[in-house]
Amino acid sequence: MRLRFLAVLLVSGLLWLTSWTITPTAEAMTSIKLSDLSSEPCAGDENKGSVTSGDIRPANCFTIRGKAKNISGKTVVDADVFGRIYDANGNPTFENRGRVGTIEEVPPGTSDFEIRVSVPANQPAPLKLKQFKASGFAGKVRPYYYDDFESDY
Repeated sequence: MRLRFLAVLLVSGLLWLTSWTITPTAEAMTSIKLSDLSSEPCAGDENKGSVTSGDIRPANCFTIRGKAKNISGKTVVDADVFGRIYDANGNPTFENRGRVGTIEEVPPGTSDFEIRVSVPANQPAPLKLKQFKASGFAGKVRPYYYDDFESDY
């Protein structure tokens, strides 16, 4: 009986030790600091569009630019950008929504980024950008992209 207990204990210990060597590393969410934020109207035809959420309203396109600082040492992909965007009068442009876009890739170090947003045309510029931050992963989180598929058509 005692020998059986020791055998079970030994096997359990070996399984526990080997789990440390064969367990894949977890891809933790990485915070990205955003700075030097600015916004400007989109150029050319990009400025024409609409904000749709059941109804169609005229909208203006803006490009938000800034610096993204990644201190993780690994490239971060699909970094979601969160922040508050207010119009010139201090009114929110995205009611009840904090996510404003995605940065596809943020290499280690500091890099430039830009995202486009549509703002209802009745909200005056310039935009005020507050509490911006981003976070993403060191590997693809989404199972696939449609661009990854090659078509033979």
